[in-house]
Order: sequence, then structure tokens, then C-alpha cells
Amino acid sequence: MSYPEIDFLYLNEDDMIKAGVRDMKGCIEAMEEMFKLMKVGDYRMGGANGNSHGSMVMFPKTSPFPEMPTDGADRRFMAMPAYLGGQFDMAGVKWYGSNAENRKKGLPRSILMLILNDKDTGAPKAFMSANILSAYRTGAVPGVGFKKFAREDATTLGIVGPGVMSKTALAAALAVRPTIDKVKVKGRGKASLMRFIGEVQELYPDIDIVPVDTMEEAVRDSDIVSVSTSAPAGDPLLYPYIKEDWIKPGALVESTAALRFDDDFIINRARTVTDNIMLYEAWESEMKPDAYKTIPIPAVRVEDLIAEGKMSKDQIDDLGDILLGKKPVHRDKDEITIYSVGGMPTEDVAWGTMVYRNAVKKGIGQKLNLWDAPKMVV
Repeated sequence: MSYPEIDFLYLNEDDMIKAGVRDMKGCIEAMEEMFKLMKVGDYRMGGANGNSHGSMVMFPKTSPFPEMPTDGADRRFMAMPAYLGGQFDMAGVKWYGSNAENRKKGLPRSILMLILNDKDTGAPKAFMSANILSAYRTGAVPGVGFKKFAREDATTLGIVGPGVMSKTALAAALAVRPTIDKVKVKGRGKASLMRFIGEVQELYPDIDIVPVDTMEEAVRDSDIVSVSTSAPAGDPLLYPYIKEDWIKPGALVESTAALRFDDDFIINRARTVTDNIMLYEAWESEMKPDAYKTIPIPAVRVEDLIAEGKMSKDQIDDLGDILLGKKPVHRDKDEITIYSVGGMPTEDVAWGTMVYRNAVKKGIGQKLNLWDAPKMVV
């Protein structure tokens, strides 16, 4: 930039696609590099501990103010700030509003934007549409786990929850395990299930995609199980449940959402891996006691069990340690790995930075001017 003049790049959704936001292989590689940087500490997220998922605005059940929104399904605003170093060296924040009622208006549940900022001045570098970006980085993080922990000859993928996250998780699985030729899908509603199946058949005509009626059918004989289904937080007994006996030896179970296992299995036989252990420790600190009642991801239950003295810290592994070679990829060929994915703004900054730089290189997007010179300098 030529200060004090500030220009920034605006990228709409079509621009993002042209700039390669749907390059799943590239996104997975960016996530791998991000995890390595996070493990050595070259990042910051929000909160006093530098590991907060973000800051959420929620609404009351009732309000004396007629213009104020009231609580509803997925109704919130969220800011997710981060700085990521290394080859990215960028600050940014993902900001979004969410409301399940959006679907009645033909809109996605959440509408997301990403702002990238110069790390020194705070000047904006880019303002970009982030729905596709967020979906792809959300799929790429499981993709890193599929690449490291899934059997190299994996043929069968079980999906629970046929939504956007499952679409990109499937793309990630096929990018790193092209041997997959069968996909089993469990959904709640027939319309969403059939829409998902139709899209998969169009994108991957050689894949045998099979709808199933139960969680057990989705899990049995699957080399990889990906769970991305919504469930109300609060009562763990109502969370989607997987029984140990259903899981194939050596299988990987990945969860970006609510999921429950028997404690005995978690404590004594399963291997738990997190995308960022410090995120789960932050949740445990912020939400204690019983953080799992608020954040229903499996590794949060492990953190609760550690807090209760029923497990030790060395029973939970961090992906960054494995990527850096500090811990083994596998301890046993038949071990069952439960990989928890919590979602972090560093992911958005990482992939957003790569897409932004590609857009600049290719001349994609619209340059906008913030000012030629600031009218107020304090």
C-alpha cells in the first residue's frame, strides 16, 4: 500500500470461485501448514488465552424492545478474529449472522464475510464473501484427519447429516482417499437426503451412494465416518450416539458436531485426537463444569472426564503434534480414532489469505477506496 491512501479488494462469491476457493486439495494443504504454525505458537485468536473460538451475540427469549430480535433456532451474530503467522502473516475476522428462518427467504442459514487486515496498521486488505470459503475450510480440516488417520485403502465412507459440511467433508475425503467408491448417508428429512444424493451423483457419478435409515447402518463397515448433524445442546443423552460394536477396527470417526460415545470406550479403548487441544481446554475453562452440555463435540467430553479425574491429559492427542512428528500417526493398526473438529478463525484467515493472493495475482475482484487521506488522525 501507498500510505496514507488505503485501497482494499472486494471479492463477491463469483470472484471467490474464480480465485480458487473450491480447490479442496489446496485448502487441505493450507490447513496442514496452519496446524503446524499453531503448534509452535505462531498465531493468536481472541480471548485472554488467545484461543477463543470467537465472541457471540445472542438474544433473549423475550424483550421489552419491539425492534430487538428474540431467541430462535441458530439466531446469533458471531465475530471470529485471528492472526496467523508463517507464510500467511495476516490478521482477519470472520463476521456472520445466523438465523434458521433464513431458509424461508431462500437464504443460507448463516451469511458470512471475511475481512483481512494488515498486521501492522490494521488497514483492510480484503473484504470477501465467505460462505463457500468457510464451507471448504470446514471440510478441509476433516480432510487433514482423513489424510493422516484413515486407512490408505479406505473404500467406504459413512456420512451422518447430509448438509453443507458433509458435502465438503466428502470432497476432502475423495481428495485424499481416491479409493473410496461407496458412500452411505443417514439423514433426518427425506427432501434434504435426496437433494444431497442427487448432488453427489452429479459430481461423482462413479461413486455408489446409498441412503440408510439408521446411525448403525451408516457406521458399520465404514472405513471413515463423518458426523455433521445438528442437535440441541444440553442433555447428552439426546446427542447422536455411536456404539463401539458398530465401528470397524481401524476406522476413523470424525465429528464437527454433537456426538456421543460410551465413557468406557472413550476412557479405555478409543484414541481421541483434537484439531487444537488449546481450543478444547479454553472451552473447558470457559464452560465448566460439564462443558459437554454446552459444546457437544466428543473431545469436550474427554476434557470433562479429565477434569473429573477419570482420564489423564496424555490420553488426548493434538493434530499439530502428529503433523510435526512428535506423536505417532498410529499406535495400533486396529485402533479406532475419534477426531474432533471445533472450527477456528485461523482456518478462515489461512484459506482466505491464499484465495486473496490468488485473486490479486489474477486481477480478480473490485478495488475499493477507503480514503485517499484520513480526515481525522488521532
